[in-house]
Amino acid sequence: MNFEQIKEMNNSSAMPTYGRYELAIASGKGAVAKDFDGREYIDFTSGIGVNCLGYADEGWAEAVSTQAHTLSHISNLYYCEPTAKLTKQLTDATGFDKAFLGNSGAEANECAIKLARKYSYDKYGEGRYEIISLNSSFHGRTMNTLTATGQDALHPACFAPYPQGFVYCDKDIDSVKAAISDKTCAVMMEMIQGEGGVIPLDKDFVSAVCALAKEKDILIIIDEVQTGIGRTGKLLAHENYGIKPDIVTLAKGLGGGLPIGACLCTAELGTTMGAGSHGSTFGGNPIVCAGASYVLEKVNNPDFLSTVKANGEYIREKLSAFKNVKSIRGMGLMIGIEVEGKTGADVVKKAIENGVICLTAKTLVRLLPPLNITKEEIDLGLERLKTVIEE
Repeated sequence: MNFEQIKEMNNSSAMPTYGRYELAIASGKGAVAKDFDGREYIDFTSGIGVNCLGYADEGWAEAVSTQAHTLSHISNLYYCEPTAKLTKQLTDATGFDKAFLGNSGAEANECAIKLARKYSYDKYGEGRYEIISLNSSFHGRTMNTLTATGQDALHPACFAPYPQGFVYCDKDIDSVKAAISDKTCAVMMEMIQGEGGVIPLDKDFVSAVCALAKEKDILIIIDEVQTGIGRTGKLLAHENYGIKPDIVTLAKGLGGGLPIGACLCTAELGTTMGAGSHGSTFGGNPIVCAGASYVLEKVNNPDFLSTVKANGEYIREKLSAFKNVKSIRGMGLMIGIEVEGKTGADVVKKAIENGVICLTAKTLVRLLPPLNITKEEIDLGLERLKTVIEE
């Protein structure tokens, strides 16, 4: 099939829920994608942070293929080796006590919301159910996670009524204090607000929120759907802040290209969700878990993570020399670029024509390259992006 045939087939059959660019990817290797005409692109998006080892990583593909030839699916009513192996890897690697596996970041955050509310209910009784989230946050597209998202533009009247129990505040400690009431059970934060504009939280602010939460016995939920699994140069982004939250959510890069979500919690919350309190038909799928186990083994390595950090610094240094780059923010290989006189959407559209794929984040250009991107791929992609930014 060619691009026009694919486009026509999609437009005639799929709900128009995505604003798609004029591009269809046929294949890829590493950070290089190829369209149906054979044209190559440097991919600085990794599927919005999903393909953390790039396209067609041989070890990952072998792990997935071997499992697909062994056991593709089994009900969670039974024990499963790949599922058990991954939950043990996750808890060992992160220092959390228990893990729940789902299929997406939204599902992971749904689990976190339910976990926080049930823990508070079990301990304090009814009425302590509110979750505070930050303005400019993003936590998912389900009704609960959409409501937890602190962006008015994503709460249109057409989806009303929205679930109750969410309160929003600014990224300063006085605003958090004002939002806390006797109904508060948790504060939910991203260490870097990706969809909100690649906005890293201030370390002093995060420390103050955690101290306040501890004082009032309020849980801390850290949404690491985009920032987790090595994206910032640490296995989990909150490690850069020196904190230990009660609940952490993961997705995107964990699966290396297959759908997965994970909700991790401390020992104190470990038995809160008993049998029947939560579940997922496809959560912990053996094939997905085999791929995720390979990803975790590869990424959770000090040398690998130090390379992620070094490559992030290298990219920011190169970008800072570009004409029209007004500011750069982010951490590791999660980078936002503010371009003078151009919107992120303008740059991204033109960049595709120039052979490099990027993302937007509000008005910024956002880069989420594969964690194992090579220097050669970085240089070629930046060379192509430079032409667009400086023109």
